[in-house]
Amino acid sequence: MHVLQALRAATGVLLVSAAVGCDEADRIIEPGSGSNISNLAVGQFRFTPLPASAACGPSTEQPFVLPTGYTQTVIAREGDGGTTDLWDMNTQNETGPNAGQFLYRTHEVGSNGQVSVTDLETGVTRVLAQRSDWERLDGIVWTPWGTILAAEETVVSALKDPTLPAAVGGHVYEINPETGAALLRAAVGSRSHEGLRFDPEGNLYGISEASPPTGGYIYKFVPTRRGDLSSGQLYALKIVTSTGDRTGEASWVPLNTAAAALDADAEATRVGATGYGRPEDVEIFTSTGNQSGGWTLYVAVTSENRVLGIDLRESAGGSDHATAFVYDYVRSGLNASNDFRSPDNVALDKSGNLYITEDPSTPPGADIWVATPSKGGQHQAAESTVRFASLIDCAAEPSGIYFDQRAWALFVHVQHRGGADPRDLAVKIERVE
Repeated sequence: MHVLQALRAATGVLLVSAAVGCDEADRIIEPGSGSNISNLAVGQFRFTPLPASAACGPSTEQPFVLPTGYTQTVIAREGDGGTTDLWDMNTQNETGPNAGQFLYRTHEVGSNGQVSVTDLETGVTRVLAQRSDWERLDGIVWTPWGTILAAEETVVSALKDPTLPAAVGGHVYEINPETGAALLRAAVGSRSHEGLRFDPEGNLYGISEASPPTGGYIYKFVPTRRGDLSSGQLYALKIVTSTGDRTGEASWVPLNTAAAALDADAEATRVGATGYGRPEDVEIFTSTGNQSGGWTLYVAVTSENRVLGIDLRESAGGSDHATAFVYDYVRSGLNASNDFRSPDNVALDKSGNLYITEDPSTPPGADIWVATPSKGGQHQAAESTVRFASLIDCAAEPSGIYFDQRAWALFVHVQHRGGADPRDLAVKIERVE
């Protein structure tokens, strides 16, 4: 018997692992006493889950209630290096000779939007790029070819890009991480962007952060040439054989490129794409349970209190990933408690455990949850969903959850802080070995 299986039988301990190469036993089990786990392999998040959200209290620089054995450190704060407020999503330089040294973030302000960066070796924070017409910058991702994408989360933009003033919504910009020079990537579509992720073939996935009937769509962009986002084909997801509540067999429907550059949601509506209630962040991981050899895309659907799993499988005999299968991966009342509300940002560890932040409209409950993959096969809901962390300041929101590329640590922002010091914080959460 595996040591963790034996431990489960003896104690009922909950384990969450992020070590490369960990096997199926090293994942979330039922919560228990947490005894004896210090003797297991190092370098993994393992914890006894929090039983409830934190009671509302004053804002501090120790903003989260965490399980025993974890620390939190403020690594940067609003104002450092000339930064503005509303610290949102994170990414790092995931490739290259200094991979993991720099933490980049977007700032979701209404104008003069910024992308800032913190050097994790020196602790210095500075503004990398800023433009007067950038509004509500939110999604950010490191590209496989070593640049940054940053996206605007706005349904109807107030500040127009001078090169495409007829566009209705927000844009995606490709930014040079050395110089801060930015290029509009109009072919990706104009809409209310948030999460952005690439699959291993260089295709880009995203959403429109809106609700039906005029939005709430899930998108895929296939560049004409890998590594060049200046041209390509944009698709929207459409359920074609339903298994209930907009799950089931799906296809990627092509959109008119020129029209989508001005209003992707209008194009997706025209082709009958399937809408959801405020999709926000997306995440992708090579799916070990996917017998077709494809990948799984996870999509947080905030207004519906659920996270979708989307099997990005290939169509029969093809290699274009033209079909998909959509299912509920986490859902309140299914495999999450009823106080799992308004899932917002998501991040995967190296074993496929999905960390999920909340953005509830009423306190308490701005928490970070963890869902583990089912061992039951393909298209299955997560095995369990448990609470990892909880914000004490009930006016605040956790955002930009992201796993460090170098060490086993979790980065997260604390937005909208109340009290005498409302500055946003960048927090690093680590397990004490």
